[in-house]
Amino acid sequence: MAHKKKVVVIGGGNGSAVCLEGLKKYAGIFDISAVISMSDSGGSSGKLRKEFNTLPPGDIMRAVLSLSKYDYKMLRQIFYKPRFKGVGKLDSHNLGNLFLTLISQYSRNFLHALEALSQSVEAKGRVYPVTLENINLVAELDNGKIIKTEAFIDNPVYNRGWKIKRVWLEPRAQAYPKAATVIKEADIIVLSPGSLYTSLVATLLPDGIKEAIAKSKAKIIYVSGNAYRLDGETGPEKLSEMIIQLEKYLPRVIDLVIYNNHKLNKKQKSFYKEKKWGVFKFDRENLKGKTIKALDLEASDSLLDPVKLAKVLKKEI
Repeated sequence: MAHKKKVVVIGGGNGSAVCLEGLKKYAGIFDISAVISMSDSGGSSGKLRKEFNTLPPGDIMRAVLSLSKYDYKMLRQIFYKPRFKGVGKLDSHNLGNLFLTLISQYSRNFLHALEALSQSVEAKGRVYPVTLENINLVAELDNGKIIKTEAFIDNPVYNRGWKIKRVWLEPRAQAYPKAATVIKEADIIVLSPGSLYTSLVATLLPDGIKEAIAKSKAKIIYVSGNAYRLDGETGPEKLSEMIIQLEKYLPRVIDLVIYNNHKLNKKQKSFYKEKKWGVFKFDRENLKGKTIKALDLEASDSLLDPVKLAKVLKKEI
């Protein structure tokens, strides 16, 4: 039997889920793993984390669902998307977050709860929290102001002209050993699309992750969507700046950047405006020396298409 290539997706939120949803179609030839950010402090995850002193369930729950043998859109509609209303303390939560939190409290072991969820949906890969420690993301803006916790970095209330200068974790945390190991042993590392700091960089910060990437012989692929939130973190708005900032948190340069260069039609422009999304500037003139594969990876619903993305990744892997 041929050796399966070991593919590890690093990140959080929807970006990792898109990559994993596409890659699972090739589970027969790839050994798929994901290492997911654990610094979420807002919304349902933040409330459950605070009340039960548990790890935030939202991002890692979505990663597991996206690897399921069953249709991810259907599972997302059941477990993630609907937020309860008019049911007292359950308001604003979703079934997936409550399920993962409940079974982790019952078993008193978050990893056992995660494995139980994976078995329930028959996931075609392994999902690991980047750390098992209680952490918060902290950012310094270019005016010197310090913003604490992911919730306030991801949904800023300060002047949007103040850009993020750097981010770190408080307190410092050790990477979950198995997460570091799968990265170190990977053939391919996929840095997922999404918010640069709150999803991707946050996953690179625990002690041991940077070292694992340095020791790995993996090809590093960064997948960049074309959209960013106009009301989200105050990060880069050009592709070149995204890469420059991301590489500050990596021990070596990115080998390949896959960029969604889709040109929006009138309907999509209206949708982006409604969602308060901006489009990254593809400043090719500032990307000399970088290997960029610019392709149309847009789905009909104006998101990255997991099938298109997986086909591109398969060719590179």
